Amino acid sequence: MNRSDFARVKRVVVKIGSSLLTKGGQGLDQAAIADWVRQMAGLRKKSIEVVLVSSGSVAEGMCRLGLKVRPKTLHELQAAAAVGQMGLVRVFDDNFQRHGLHAAQVLLTHDDLSDRQRYLNARSTLLTLLKFGIVPVINENDTVATEEIRFGDNDTLAALVANLVEAELLIILTDQKGLFTADPGLYPEATLISEIGVNDARLEKMAGESRSGLGRGGMYTKVRAARLASRSGAATVIAAGVVEDVITAVIAGKELGTFFLPDMEPLVARKRWLAGQLQVKGRLVLDAGAVRVLKRDGKSLLAVGVKSVAGRFERGELVSCVDEEGLEIARGLINYGKKEAQLIAGKSSLEFERILGYADDAELIHRDNMVLI
Repeated sequence: MNRSDFARVKRVVVKIGSSLLTKGGQGLDQAAIADWVRQMAGLRKKSIEVVLVSSGSVAEGMCRLGLKVRPKTLHELQAAAAVGQMGLVRVFDDNFQRHGLHAAQVLLTHDDLSDRQRYLNARSTLLTLLKFGIVPVINENDTVATEEIRFGDNDTLAALVANLVEAELLIILTDQKGLFTADPGLYPEATLISEIGVNDARLEKMAGESRSGLGRGGMYTKVRAARLASRSGAATVIAAGVVEDVITAVIAGKELGTFFLPDMEPLVARKRWLAGQLQVKGRLVLDAGAVRVLKRDGKSLLAVGVKSVAGRFERGELVSCVDEEGLEIARGLINYGKKEAQLIAGKSSLEFERILGYADDAELIHRDNMVLI
């Protein structure tokens, strides 16, 4: 992917850091937020789906509580986050509504993305919001997260969200112009790096820690985020949020900030992940019609095309799809556990509620969670 390709992306994750959102800790920067929202609304008019990952709940809570120094204890941080989240969500929702858009608050913890069932639930929710034209505003669930289930920083969260929704581009807005050859605060001769591969060996030495005291990461966490995002083939741009029309300019392919090139294309990355890095927990035998639809049309797998179910699996785990001769056709993340899958195999989705007592996904495996073998 080159910068010139950005104008053709269909889904973007935008992450905005705490120091930008809160004017260095002075309270939410209403004018700046309104301008970033205007730019994101502009992307929606171009049919580009936007997911926003917003820091700032703790920083805003500190302002509301009159705290001058970031709390040290977990319960104080959680209290500040609970207070600050109210203002953060309100200002984003108000601004998106001015452009005829609705926002939705989504709070996540690391457990939500490491547990297969919760991962699939989170993914389904976010994709459904995007389908309805909603802009998800995501933050770490600081009010309940313990140290063991924290992301550690919202740069990491943004990268994992990019993986989750298969975004083609991650834009990280920060108070720096991008990645420099050295810390520009200590080495005036340092130069901005316009473009670099995510696996370039020089990256470790060039990324430094945060000095603002507001966020939980510095350039190092942003470099790590670029590498994480590349796992699903997403490119990353780190740029200064104060640059005029920065989001619009990045999408237009202008040479702003630092562009991190992924090491593989999105489809290749996801296929490698599904086909090789997850353990197959079950097997579905498909009839000839289902095989034909999957191979020829690339559609989702419906239960009506399944002849038998084997293995031990839960919702969200990887299963193999084979034809009646036992030849593997595809692999994918299944939307139902084995017990439910056996009950609905060969049945229409219209019968799910009668059979199961509830109706969840219409597809047994959605095409976005499946790769042909």
